[in-house]
Amino acid sequence: MSKNLKRGSSLPYSVSQNFLTSRSLINRLIKMTDINNGDTVLEIGAGKGHITRALSGCCKNVISYEIDKKLYERVKNSFAENVCLYNTDFLKCSLPKEPYKVFANIPFSRTTEIVRKLTSADSLADGIWLVMERGAAKRFCGIHRSNLNSLMIKPFFESKIIYHFNRADFHPSPNTDVVLLQLKRKDNFDMNPSQRRDFYAFLSHSLKYGLFGSHALLTKKQISTALRLAELPQIYPSGDVMYVQWLCLFRCWLKYGKNL
Repeated sequence: MSKNLKRGSSLPYSVSQNFLTSRSLINRLIKMTDINNGDTVLEIGAGKGHITRALSGCCKNVISYEIDKKLYERVKNSFAENVCLYNTDFLKCSLPKEPYKVFANIPFSRTTEIVRKLTSADSLADGIWLVMERGAAKRFCGIHRSNLNSLMIKPFFESKIIYHFNRADFHPSPNTDVVLLQLKRKDNFDMNPSQRRDFYAFLSHSLKYGLFGSHALLTKKQISTALRLAELPQIYPSGDVMYVQWLCLFRCWLKYGKNL
């Protein structure tokens, strides 16, 4: 997990990571998930291998990625046979086609890219557990206010912060609060994955220009009628928009007003 790397920093990952090293804490975190001995689990950032070893003892297979060459060389021969470790960038790798889950202590500097890759894949993980900065996790959950990232996740995953770390849990200690974010795949998606691109376009435009006004994608009457027929509250120009309202208006736009 990166310790607030500045953009363009040339520091190696081995110098700029915060490691979870307590075996008891790592085991307690894994027990908070539904990872079991029949699962294939992806780990992003093997680091010193503490989480990798814990995962290998409670699941069928571990596929682990470590971009840092020094860390990779340090741990590559120290794992059980059910661990496949790759010295490569996870963001450049294909995701499994067979069912899988994810448990990882990820680089802070790559959080958005990693979450976007995992939540927009053709084959979505059954469950994702990521150690990350609290502020980032709150944004992905849409806590206090929905945003483009949280809204793109919601059709396919239930998001929740399930653990708050102490800074002393890490070595070295991070200078920010850290949590464990859980993303559980929904049994029934709220939209077809093929509609992601359109949903992104609709949200991006509406968040930039607003739902009302000269650049709006739907008329006030379309918005009012769609919400009324769905038995949802009306939206006021200065008010927040709930996820179910966004979903309702997106479906209306697909059917009647698509003009991007």
